[in-house]
This record gives sequence, C-alpha cells and structure tokens, in this order.
Amino acid sequence: MTRLYAGLAAAAVAALIGGTAAYVFLNRTDDAFAQCRQGNVAGGDIGGPFTLVNTKGETVTDADVLTKPSLVYFGYTFCPDVCPFDMARNVEAVDILAEKGYDVTPVFISIDPERDTPQALADYEFNMHPKLVALTGSPEQVKAASQAYKTFYRRQPSEEGDEFYLIDHSTFTYLMLPGVGFVDFFRRDITSGQMAESVACFLEAGKAGS
Repeated sequence: MTRLYAGLAAAAVAALIGGTAAYVFLNRTDDAFAQCRQGNVAGGDIGGPFTLVNTKGETVTDADVLTKPSLVYFGYTFCPDVCPFDMARNVEAVDILAEKGYDVTPVFISIDPERDTPQALADYEFNMHPKLVALTGSPEQVKAASQAYKTFYRRQPSEEGDEFYLIDHSTFTYLMLPGVGFVDFFRRDITSGQMAESVACFLEAGKAGS
C-alpha cells in the first residue's frame, strides 16, 4: 500500500509540474470562444494528427475519431484512482450534454499499450459508456499522440515481471471541435455539470460563428 500511495503522490506532482510547464497558450483578440473559456487563454498548439488502434484492432487516425465534438483524455485502465474518477466525470458530462441535445464523444487514449490491448479496451468501453472510443497502439504511436497533445506520462520503476506497475501522467481533458481542433482543457477539479456547461457554451459559440 505504501508503494501505491507513493505512486499516486508522484502522479499528482507530475501532473502539476507537467501542467504548469507544458501548456503555453496564444492570446487572440479574434477569439470566437472567449466567453466560454475558463481563463484568459485561447487555442494553442495542442492536438494534432495521430495514428492509433481501436478496440477492433483497426488502425485509425484523428480524422476517423474526432468527427464530432470530443472530450479527449490520456490514461490507463489499470490506474487505481485518478483515471476512473476523471473518466466517470467525463462520461457523466457527455450524458448531461445529450439531455440538452448535444452529441459529444468521450475519447480515452491509453498510455499503457503493454497492458491495454484492443480486447482489454473493448471491455473498458463496454463497462464505461456506449459512446466511449478507447484507443491504444504501439509504444511509438502512443508517444506520438501524447506529444501532439503536450501530455506527460512515465512508468514507475518496478520489479522485472511486475504487471502491477503504476504510471505517472498528466490529467487534463481536452475539448476538440471538428474543423477547429483544440479549444480548451479541463482540470480535475471541474465537475461534470461545470464541464457540460462549458462545452455547451463552446458548441453554441461555434454555431454562432459559422
């Protein structure tokens, strides 16, 4: 248990450091979504092309996956605490948005391709939410996707053959809009209701600006 708590503490610290150091946003005066943002930030160089593998074992790209407004999260299914809470919050926000008439896709990108096989993620999809899109890939594919989104992850040291290792990682959720790309991110302290309200604001602003 000591090892578990140490791993979780390290994950929290790494997320904080990674979050404050990795995210640099560009201020724009022509920002159509300014009224929706959590802070004085605008879309920066976050997100980009990726090639991953879905739960059917098919190779897919960002163009195949992000066809609707999407909430993108990087985590892993063996995560003992942070990821389950974050993903539960995300899919609850998706349900709240659906009740209001908004179709939003929750996306889970695994940072643990060694254990998160397509079959393992298929079970995760089934248990988590009917709309969930869960993706894995080779270590190189996962790393490239992580770098595109400026996320951080690092496997904790473990004994050889230990399948119960932990992974430190950043914990942001990214809102991606078709034809626009990244528009904002959500921290862990945002509730599902707050997330849904913010996403709805972006979607309405997008309609007004189209």
